[in-house]
Amino acid sequence: MTTIATIDELAAATADGAAVVDVREPGEYVGGHVPGAVLMPMGQLPSRVGELDRHRPVYVICASGNRSRAMSDYLARSGFDARSVDGGTAAWAAAGRPVVAGAKPSA
Repeated sequence: MTTIATIDELAAATADGAAVVDVREPGEYVGGHVPGAVLMPMGQLPSRVGELDRHRPVYVICASGNRSRAMSDYLARSGFDARSVDGGTAAWAAAGRPVVAGAKPSA
């Protein structure tokens, strides 16, 4: 069962320094992402789980929520407290939250 996080929950968690993993493709990420989100495209995530802290919640985001649900399920089966962000980056931006363009995550 996928744990779903709302945009407000993600905003509060990012203010506390939570891990945010963006599972979209690089071109989508460069076009605009949640500040601080780390790009780990869906196809790379399984080989990069060692970069994540198993002792802290991981918020997984994509464009609308489909890919993040699949990857949150994967992480949960791997022992992480993973949460899929409902509505993805589109909902984040629509809520008036800040979006950063470019290839590097920024705070």
